Amino acid sequence: MSDSVELMPAVILAGGYATRLRPLTDHIPKALIDIGGRPFLWHQLQLLRRNGIQRAVLAVGYLGEQIQQRFGDGSLEISIDYSFDGPLPLGTAGAIRKALPLLPERFFVLYGDSYLTCDYRSVEAAFRRSGLPGMMTIYRNEGLLDSSNVEYDGTRIVRYDKTNRTPSMRYIDYGLGVFHRDVFASIEAGERSDLADIYQDLLTAGKLAAFEVHERFYEIGSPEGLRDTIEFLRRSQS
Repeated sequence: MSDSVELMPAVILAGGYATRLRPLTDHIPKALIDIGGRPFLWHQLQLLRRNGIQRAVLAVGYLGEQIQQRFGDGSLEISIDYSFDGPLPLGTAGAIRKALPLLPERFFVLYGDSYLTCDYRSVEAAFRRSGLPGMMTIYRNEGLLDSSNVEYDGTRIVRYDKTNRTPSMRYIDYGLGVFHRDVFASIEAGERSDLADIYQDLLTAGKLAAFEVHERFYEIGSPEGLRDTIEFLRRSQS
C-alpha cells in the first residue's frame, strides 16, 4: 500500500464516564483533559493524521457536547464527524452500530483514552490481506502494563477473555481494531453491546485476524496511565 494512499477512517470511542479519573472528570470528558497545554484528543488526532488517517468519527456520550464545541468539524487537517449515544449508553459496540451511517465498508476502531504509536498503514494492509471481517491488534505484554488477556500462537489468537484469564495469556488486546461494517449491522438499533463480545464472537467463528504490534500502548483511563502518558508526550515533544 503506497504511503500516498489515504487510510481508512478511525472511530474513536469517547463516550465513557471516566469514573476512575474523578474528580478530574467531574465536569469535562477524558478527551479534554489537558496535557501540555492541549486536550488529550488534540494529541490523539495529531497522531492519527501523522499516520495517514484523514477522517475520524467520534462516538461520544458523557459531556460529548463539550468535545464538539471544542473541536468542531475538524482540526489538524483531519475531518471530524460525531455520533452521539443518546439518552442511554450504548456500550462500545452499540456506539459503533449507531455510527455506521457515517462509515464506509472498513474502518479502524480505537478507544478515546488510548495513544497508540503503531504503524497504522501496516495494520490496514494486514487486515485487507486477511480477507476476514475483523482484526485485533495485540501486544506481548507479559502482564506488565495491564492484565494480559490473549493467548496467541504466533499466527492466530487461540483464546481471548477479559474476565477468565489464564497463565498462557502473554499478550493483550492493544486497543486498535479493524472491522468491516457488516460485523455491527446485526446489532439492533439502540441495543447496548460491548466490543469485547464482538471480538469473542468473531474468534469463535474463525473470522478474527490478528496483528502483533511491538510498540507499547499509552492510555489515560487510569491515574497511573495518565501519568505515564503525560511523561511520554513530554519526552517525545521536547
